[in-house]
Amino acid sequence: MDELFDIVTEDDIVTHQAMRSVAHAQGLWHRGVHVFLFTADGKMLIQKRSADRKQYPSVWDCSVSEHVKAGEDYHAAVQRGLWEELGLEKVDLQPLVRFRMNYGPNDNEISTLYKNIANPADVRFDPEEIERVDYYSLDELQNIMRDKTLPLSHWFVQMLRWWFAQPSEMEIIETYAKPR
Repeated sequence: MDELFDIVTEDDIVTHQAMRSVAHAQGLWHRGVHVFLFTADGKMLIQKRSADRKQYPSVWDCSVSEHVKAGEDYHAAVQRGLWEELGLEKVDLQPLVRFRMNYGPNDNEISTLYKNIANPADVRFDPEEIERVDYYSLDELQNIMRDKTLPLSHWFVQMLRWWFAQPSEMEIIETYAKPR
């Protein structure tokens, strides 16, 4: 689906708008949001992207990954993403970090990563976007990264590397809170 994005400078200043297809074709900087949702016992909800997704089908991703639409701020986009992807409303999220990163060919984003706790019983994922969700401990996620037992999205791996204080391709713009 083509949608209108705010195009930004590398300093996250809006310069104009362009359609998603144009932003990705020309490598224009645009915005995104991500969420790490944890269960009360510390397991992270991760989602397997639908096989029908145009970009990065059937790979595992963090709890929520969403583009910011034109005129939207990060907070509004993350709340929309939680609702659209997981059926969660008005979740009180803690921002962790805002960063720049290349997500793939011509996919340059400035994104904010948030975290919080969620009750798995409240999650109602959208089967058009998400094939399934699962929950893994941080130790299990480190093993998955190391052993490559699940296909993880490039950006999710980079955010996990940052979380674990390992070298990452994320260029940090602003840190709001420590990961753990």
